[in-house]
Amino acid sequence: MHTTKVPAGIVSALGVTQIIGYGTLYYSFSILAPGMANDLGISLERVFAVFSVSLFVGGLSAPFIGRHMDRLGAATVMTLGSALAALTLALCAWSPSVSLFALAIVLLEVSSGMVQYQAAFATLVESEPRTASRSITYLTLIGGFASTIFWPIAATLTGYLSWREIYLVFAALNLLVCMPLHYGIMRAGRLGSTTNGTRTREVIVGALDPQARRRGMLLVSFAFSLSGFTLAAILAHMVPMLGAIGLGSAAVVIGSLFGPAQVMSRLINMIFGKSLSPPALAIVSAALMVAGAVMLGLSGDWLPGAVAFAVCLGLGSGINSIAQGSLPLYLFGSAGYGAITGKMAAARLAVGAAAPFVFATAMENLGIAMALFVNALLGTLGIAAFIAVAVSTRSPTRTE
Repeated sequence: MHTTKVPAGIVSALGVTQIIGYGTLYYSFSILAPGMANDLGISLERVFAVFSVSLFVGGLSAPFIGRHMDRLGAATVMTLGSALAALTLALCAWSPSVSLFALAIVLLEVSSGMVQYQAAFATLVESEPRTASRSITYLTLIGGFASTIFWPIAATLTGYLSWREIYLVFAALNLLVCMPLHYGIMRAGRLGSTTNGTRTREVIVGALDPQARRRGMLLVSFAFSLSGFTLAAILAHMVPMLGAIGLGSAAVVIGSLFGPAQVMSRLINMIFGKSLSPPALAIVSAALMVAGAVMLGLSGDWLPGAVAFAVCLGLGSGINSIAQGSLPLYLFGSAGYGAITGKMAAARLAVGAAAPFVFATAMENLGIAMALFVNALLGTLGIAAFIAVAVSTRSPTRTE
């Protein structure tokens, strides 16, 4: 009889690397961007434009990375990704020109796709497909602390170090902490394959019939792209937007509720979410984010409405991260999981890269409330797509 225990050691190790990976490669950027702009002699808008381009290129690279996770092993790709992340952080720190800085930031986003959730979820599916959905929930619960930990760390370090020196510290973290942990997971997987050579790893068979897979892939990619757009658009402007509505100094406090709500949703799902199927989880996630946008559009500067907005957005975002890992496994199975999630990530990241600019333009031309309502409408289309997928599924099965 095979064990069905969650691989706690792997989940814990990946939890550490996800906190460092998201903290050093994503969350810290907004804190360090003003220093980058001043040092390089360019506007803050240009720095964020470079970041948006890097997100788009990162999205385009996701299918390529996904295919190689299936070929080489996800943990192997994560090990190489940690080395590339360290190298590109060091390249950013050294970059003497804007063009080299821009190239380094683009490469940084490519390395992010090799070490963040997409790769970590594939590693968990490889390690133990039967418990992967639970493992993904536990991992996102740990990873949810990345912003809580690294926003203060980055802000504190700016008082003592330049952004270039901070990036060298971050490079060391990726090289000396993340890379050995990823390598250890890779080695453990290879040793397990050697010692248990007689055991054929169980395969999860997806809930979609073969003839429905193409339509399902298009619908799910479409749905995650719209939900990702809804979230990315608001997150990029959250605190300034709350201030512009008229909430003043309370905007920062309200915005800070997003992180705890995100972690709380994952904790609630871990304890009580076993009765919800992955498609239902995706629908709930998208609905919470839409509800948050509508609440803020209707409530304006009314404080309780703004608080409800931040909490709903955080709850929806937290569940969305789980759904991104568990829904593809549920629908399409464990075979070729890396390539499947890579294709989905490409669509989601490419659309999400444009979201901050599009939403800023909408706020400027339509007003904040109307921009929120349009954003909510896009999210509602995503909900409809998730529902269409849910009604076309059958119960997933397992084969030995």
